[in-house]
Amino acid sequence: MSRVLVYLGHFALIIAGYAAASLSGSAFLNLLYLGSLDLSPDEASGAITGSTVLLIPFVALFVAYFAFVPSIVAILVAEVFGRRDWLYYALAGGGVSVVMLVVMFGARPYAHASSQSIRLVLTIIGAGIVAGVAYWLVAGRMAGRWRGT
Repeated sequence: MSRVLVYLGHFALIIAGYAAASLSGSAFLNLLYLGSLDLSPDEASGAITGSTVLLIPFVALFVAYFAFVPSIVAILVAEVFGRRDWLYYALAGGGVSVVMLVVMFGARPYAHASSQSIRLVLTIIGAGIVAGVAYWLVAGRMAGRWRGT
């Protein structure tokens, strides 16, 4: 019975890590977008409040939806091989975001390479790296411990 509780606890930790990764990736995207708006200090306080309360959780739902399948692959690899280093999770988060870009924009995201599209691609990859590190902070440091290693 105690082994079942260990598995359930570790699964709950993985879910919490995925939620933290989705929220941090969304927060990264929103903060970069708000920084590019060039708002006055009076306008910025309202925009930051609205973005924090409404937009970050809403965008996190889309991030979680599009990143689910590639994230499951990265999490399973980490759990099976017991990867606990932050670099794996940062690179896996970047890889998951590249897969998301391919799914969303097709095999050639640079088909119409303008500075805006390249900036968007790099921003999404950066959000994936931030999300991977956030997952590592919550659940990645415990990867593979359910096996007793």
